Amino acid sequence: MITEEQLDQYRVDSTLLRVIRDVSPANDVRGIVVAWDDETVLIRKKNRRVVKLARGYVYQPYENERPPAFMLPQETITPDDLSDEAE
Repeated sequence: MITEEQLDQYRVDSTLLRVIRDVSPANDVRGIVVAWDDETVLIRKKNRRVVKLARGYVYQPYENERPPAFMLPQETITPDDLSDEAE
C-alpha cells in the first residue's frame, strides 16, 4: 500500500502517475493525485475526470517502465508456428 508521505510528495510535485490495476497495460490509469483517505486515492486524468481507486494498487511515476511482474506473458513465435498459419 502506498504511504501518506509518497502520496503527498506526488501531489505537491504534480507527478504524473501510472496506477497498475492488473497485468494488462490497457487497464492502467494515468493521472495526478488529487486527494486520498485511508482506503482510496482520487486521481485526476488528462480529460479532467476524477477516478477513485483503492490504495492497494501499484502507484508509480509514469516515466518509469512498467515492472515485468505486472506484464502479460509473451508467447514466443517459432518458425514452425508460422508455417502452420500459411497453409
